[in-house]
Amino acid sequence: MDTPVNAAEPDKTVKANTVKPKTVKIVEVGPRDGLQNEKALIDTSTKRQFIEKLADAGLKFIEVTSFVSPKAVPQLADALELVRSLPPREGVHYSALVPNLKGLERALESGIREIAVFTAASNSFTQNNINMTIEESLAAFSPVVDRARREGLFVRGYISTAFYCPFEGKIEKEPVLAVCQRLLEMGVQELSIGDTIGQAVPDDVRATMAHLLQFLPVSQVAMHFHDTNGLAIENVMASLDLGISIFDSSAGGLGGCPYAPGASGNLSTDALVHFLHGQGIQTGVDEIKLAEASGLIRQVIQQTDGLVEDIGNLEYLGQVTYPPASTL
Repeated sequence: MDTPVNAAEPDKTVKANTVKPKTVKIVEVGPRDGLQNEKALIDTSTKRQFIEKLADAGLKFIEVTSFVSPKAVPQLADALELVRSLPPREGVHYSALVPNLKGLERALESGIREIAVFTAASNSFTQNNINMTIEESLAAFSPVVDRARREGLFVRGYISTAFYCPFEGKIEKEPVLAVCQRLLEMGVQELSIGDTIGQAVPDDVRATMAHLLQFLPVSQVAMHFHDTNGLAIENVMASLDLGISIFDSSAGGLGGCPYAPGASGNLSTDALVHFLHGQGIQTGVDEIKLAEASGLIRQVIQQTDGLVEDIGNLEYLGQVTYPPASTL
């Protein structure tokens, strides 16, 4: 297990790096974060095809689903079936979000070997999202992380609202750092720092992350940007200047947080890869094959969204005839 950084003193050997990374790790979150808000259910076989096309494009780290309650997120009710249907690929890492011990049990049953837990740097956000304070969420996730590590799973931790919160406004650096350190101490191996509502500007990124990197190993830090104000790529640039080399993104820019008012789509994987290649930074991703994967899921969503809209119009007119669930 990685040794956590001493929380009492900054680690002077871990400093913001002015040399941009030559390679970048991309964590593709489209199959989970990108699809979880879609109104019409997308069938398991289409999700599997989407994930396989992402892997074909060269993406090696793909968050495929969440073992959350099917009642909470119906779109991801097929998590167990989906994970079991994915053929193993050399060098490809599939992961899933896990909200609690019950979810972890289902994850272990599926055979997945990487999971993620989630909290935030804002109490108002965690209370609106998972009905817990930050402290309560950390207490709830501690046994999940402990059991997962004992089972040999890789564990990632999401920290939402690390820059701005839709309920509290600007978030100071100290609470972000405190949450990060607690997660590392409990055994989390990678931290994803989230600009959940896409309000951060490059100066925010530089200020917060330069502070965090005095205490946190840069190799364990990832950035998760939303493109609400069109600044996601500029925020990536600011992160690269600090030596950060792990970024979350979603094919086609799909997704957003249902519990964060104002949160639009995630940083597009297509845009991220194109930008990085233009900077001479290697990703291992084929842009043409990536566009095929994004195009597939966009086409499916447009079709299903149109179906939902048609159903809504028919309901309004009192003439609805619901199609079979398999077509939704």
